[in-house]
Amino acid sequence: METGRWDTDRPGDAPERIEEAETLAELEVGAVIEGTVSRITPYGAFLTLEGGKVGLVHISEIDRNYVKDVHEHLREADVVQAKVIAIKEDGKIDLSIKALQDPAPSRPRRGADPDFEARLKKFMRQSEERQVDFKRSVEHKRK
Repeated sequence: METGRWDTDRPGDAPERIEEAETLAELEVGAVIEGTVSRITPYGAFLTLEGGKVGLVHISEIDRNYVKDVHEHLREADVVQAKVIAIKEDGKIDLSIKALQDPAPSRPRRGADPDFEARLKKFMRQSEERQVDFKRSVEHKRK
């Protein structure tokens, strides 16, 4: 038996690791889970999930709109739904509330306004005429 290895069999360690692995296996990326806000920090909120696991909702994943202060959106002990967006190798769970919100309204594509093209063409023609007039006046003054 080697000492200092993480996988050595010590009494009581194996069942805890197996339970932890099973809990992580139940959580998969894309799953929608429910958690209780246990702590709020300037960079996000920690949610306590089923089984005592803790995940982080980063401030950028709280709302589609700009979040200046997490306290404006969440309070400790709030029960919220979040989507699992990543489970890191060290067991940290990244969550997103924003991913469950309705998608942002689509912006009209450039060129979708036919009137815009006509106005742009008119502007370009007028601009060209002004530049020609200006160049003529400058050349006339030089002579």
